[in-house]
Amino acid sequence: MKQLGKLFLIFTILVSAAMFYINPDANAKQEDQWDKIKERGELRVGLSADYAPYEFEHNVNGKSEYAGIDIELAKKVAKDNNLKLKIVNMQFDSLLGAIKTGKVDLIISGMTPTPERKKEVDFSNSYMTVSQKMIIKKSESDQLKHIDDFANKKIGVQKQTQQEKIAQTEINNAKIQSLTRVPEVIMSLKSGKISGMVIEGPVAEAYLKQNKDLMFADGVKFKEGEKSTAIAAPKDSPKLMGKLNNTIKDVKDKNLIKDYKESAANAMKKDDGNFFSKYGSFFIKGIQNTILISIVGVLLGTVFGAMIALLKLSKFRVLRWLASAYIEFLRGTPLLVQVFLVYFGTTAVLGLNISALICGMIALVINCSAYIAEIIRAGINAVDKGQTEAARSLGLSYGQTMKSVILPQAIKNILPALGNEFVTVIKESSIVSVIGVSEIMFNAQVVQGASFDPFTPLLVAAVLYFILTFTLSRIMYFFEGRLKVSD
Repeated sequence: MKQLGKLFLIFTILVSAAMFYINPDANAKQEDQWDKIKERGELRVGLSADYAPYEFEHNVNGKSEYAGIDIELAKKVAKDNNLKLKIVNMQFDSLLGAIKTGKVDLIISGMTPTPERKKEVDFSNSYMTVSQKMIIKKSESDQLKHIDDFANKKIGVQKQTQQEKIAQTEINNAKIQSLTRVPEVIMSLKSGKISGMVIEGPVAEAYLKQNKDLMFADGVKFKEGEKSTAIAAPKDSPKLMGKLNNTIKDVKDKNLIKDYKESAANAMKKDDGNFFSKYGSFFIKGIQNTILISIVGVLLGTVFGAMIALLKLSKFRVLRWLASAYIEFLRGTPLLVQVFLVYFGTTAVLGLNISALICGMIALVINCSAYIAEIIRAGINAVDKGQTEAARSLGLSYGQTMKSVILPQAIKNILPALGNEFVTVIKESSIVSVIGVSEIMFNAQVVQGASFDPFTPLLVAAVLYFILTFTLSRIMYFFEGRLKVSD
């Protein structure tokens, strides 16, 4: 109990220090975001590119490109202000956190200005108004005609959207299933897990064209069925907001939204070729990044893990406490939380604008190091103490004993566990997709949005993960067999 109390004290000190540095200049006057953008010369726009026809990715001559109404609007904002445009693609429910921590400058993602969101960000004038629809399976059209027919039923929506609020307030006793992405909700509807889905009209039309077993519930009308979309910007940036509203006024005066819709419709047309010829490049890129992230995570995780393990075995009590606190905290918190802490914390706490890929690697390295530290510690403890005593009696120092006698034997013992950790990292690397790292899972989600097929991309991703992990397992068995020869 005494040791746990000390660990808790160390943890409390670390958290308090972090909270102190998150916003040391909270009372200082905030700089207008426009000044930062102009100085940088680059406009970073956050969005969720699985929401056709607003924003999505498609393959053009073997190259992935963003397209959609919001993409065209973002291009115009950048062009009007002589800025370079950078699209930051991530999950919709992560966008507000990204703009508040400075990862993005704007959110152009079909976002509705709600009272809750207005507390966090400022909104431009509206650039488009659309209606909300309910879609259902054609096989249930006789039972689900009016809004009252959906009472006490499961309704699917995208998390943290206006559709979620409508389903909660306008459908009697509805059981809301809020999922992160639209393709996930579509798949729930097609598989019968939900009875209906509240979705924007233009987005629904795009999915209905590719999913013939779905249809509109035409008899369902919502009181808050009209939705205005606007651009979200950081609080207290009047110069930036003026620039945005000037562009929106120009868009409305020239009726450019109509042109943007036509451009999006053309980009959404199916290209010639089969599934793999059109989307294979997405998965190839995903495999490359998954392998890169996993290798970096395990190699650097092993280096840091070995250092932490030695600290935990140290004769100095303070070093043992620090190592224990490090290991227990990282093993006791989800990797998803750690990914978000690194991604948002590097900007909010350290003021560093690090790419999503590097942040994902850092999170995996930190997470791996805690688990590998325990693996190495167990391997060292498994070596007979007589080995240490014999080495020291021959005049070897502690460091020389560890390097030349103990660690070589420990590595042989822990190799299977390290192999299992590598396999685990390959699978857990999918978590970094939440911050927009284009590994296998992220690109599978991109293909879901581009193909309007919610199932096939997931099946392909599962097969790719299996191939990677199975191949790695065979390689590890080979090395284990070679090491057993000495036995």
